[in-house]
Amino acid sequence: MPSGDRKSEAPAGPANWRERARALKNVPPLFRMIWKTSPFLCVANIFLRLVLAVIPVTQLWIGKLIVDQVVRVITNRGGDPKRVWLYLSLEIGLSVLGNALVVANNLCDSLLGDKFSNYVSIRLMEHANTLDLASFEDPVFYDKLDRARRQVSTRLGMLATLAGMGQNFLTLILLSSAMVAFSPWLLLLMVATLVPPFMGEAKFAMLGYSILYRWTPERREIEYLRLLGASNQSAKEVKIFGLGRYLTDRASDLFARYYKANADLAVRRAGTSVLLSFFPQAGYYGGYALILVRTLAGSLSLGDLTFLAGSFARSRNIIENLFTTFNNVAEQALYVKDLFDFLDSKPAIVSKPDAIPGPRSIRQGFEFRDVYFSYAGSERKILSKINFRFEAGERIALIGENGAGKTTLVKLLARLYDPTAGAILLDGVDLRDYKLEDLQREIGVIFQDYVRYDMVVKENIGIGRVEDMHNEQRIQTAARQSMAAPLIDQLPMRYEQMLGRRFDNGAELSTGQWQKIALARAYMRDAQVLILDEPTASLDARAEYDVFQRFSELTRGRMAVLISHRFSTVRMVDRILVLENGTIAEHGSHDQLVALGGRYAELFELQAAWYR
Repeated sequence: MPSGDRKSEAPAGPANWRERARALKNVPPLFRMIWKTSPFLCVANIFLRLVLAVIPVTQLWIGKLIVDQVVRVITNRGGDPKRVWLYLSLEIGLSVLGNALVVANNLCDSLLGDKFSNYVSIRLMEHANTLDLASFEDPVFYDKLDRARRQVSTRLGMLATLAGMGQNFLTLILLSSAMVAFSPWLLLLMVATLVPPFMGEAKFAMLGYSILYRWTPERREIEYLRLLGASNQSAKEVKIFGLGRYLTDRASDLFARYYKANADLAVRRAGTSVLLSFFPQAGYYGGYALILVRTLAGSLSLGDLTFLAGSFARSRNIIENLFTTFNNVAEQALYVKDLFDFLDSKPAIVSKPDAIPGPRSIRQGFEFRDVYFSYAGSERKILSKINFRFEAGERIALIGENGAGKTTLVKLLARLYDPTAGAILLDGVDLRDYKLEDLQREIGVIFQDYVRYDMVVKENIGIGRVEDMHNEQRIQTAARQSMAAPLIDQLPMRYEQMLGRRFDNGAELSTGQWQKIALARAYMRDAQVLILDEPTASLDARAEYDVFQRFSELTRGRMAVLISHRFSTVRMVDRILVLENGTIAEHGSHDQLVALGGRYAELFELQAAWYR
């Protein structure tokens, strides 16, 4: 868990105009993503907004015609009362049409927003699936992923914002043409007086993003504490250890500090906005006074006054809205940048362009040659100078204390990691020269921290080989091999039974029962190499004996790697490797290692003493 106070370690995030401008380059790719989501809805949205952009100007012009006709009628200057009612009917018709188009446009925005949300969520899942295991063990990666995920739900408003910006810009062009004909200075006055508030809002928007960026680790910790405080996985320990108040206080402290940082900025932003709002107000009333002066001097008709005053007021609102919207778009582009930064992240472990297919039948086996491994950014060596052969058809066991490097070694074997130095060969070929998918298809692994999928039984097992997910015979065979079949037969809906408590009618299993389901997943794969990491840690002695008897039968003639702390279970393998401080301290059969009288013999005697 994060320490709770590490803002100084987090990057400050983009907080200057250059970074803000760079972030805008993400708007065109966002448009392309929106278009891919639904071309039809995009076209419909554009058409509706084009029509909506013209309606306000047309209504103002009709209002001018109504006023001029009324003045001509009441002053007996050749006015036609019928035209007044005709113009009024046109204005009413435009109002009704505008309302209908607004509803239709909102519907398009809503549908497009939903499709875009689903599209981006799927893209995130697809891209995450391509990334390295090491990425998911990196806190910086999780910060980036957290910010990217938030864009799916919190940045959907940007779609309507961008479209509305285009609509308002077109309306402004039509209104401005009339004002420029009256006085070019009027439009210039409006724009100039709106620049100071725009600059102020832009500054605070950048500061707001910087706070969000810096506090990403703390916000993730708050979410983690919320999960711990209200989760069936943690409920037992939270109750037994009385952690509720501790977790609540810790989350409250983090939230209070995050809130204070946001609140301080919000107060400064509000105060500055009040002061800067004087400029657009002065510009608006100065322009309005100029129009009145020209009207009183007889240069403009009452209809012209109505049209220009309305155009000036609307243009002012639109320009102010455009500045604010542009500022908003530039601000949100910073957040969208997080989404594209995540989608642009590349895995380090990939197949070479000229990669060869994985071996259909392993003939020689694996060889570790001077293999070293350290995590990225760390100088500590997890494995050092690992040299050994893992022959075809051989069954080996890895033992050692926690942290000795056992699980890391099998992750290298499955090419979930690549060595920092040295090479791992399979049939004399470096693992990095094989197609990654082919290689991993032939390796079945069940780690000690296996996933408990909240899915039905057959899916929980079928995940081991997704292409045979609907092969019920294969699923049932895997269940029998893992000794899970008897417990499945006792479930109300057997292989259709939902597991876990997340969904309705879900059945919760004991830890040992879940472990048998996980083992079935490994047997489902029917791989050439089977790796079991503490596969019976949660089973009772009888169940453990039965599982390993079956394991011994099913892996005969296959390659298998067994990681276990129980020395009674590793005796069945052909060879045992003893890891200590990231190196292979000893290797040999059980009898050989006991006779050697080294580290293995010491650990074996310590464990055997409990049974005497």
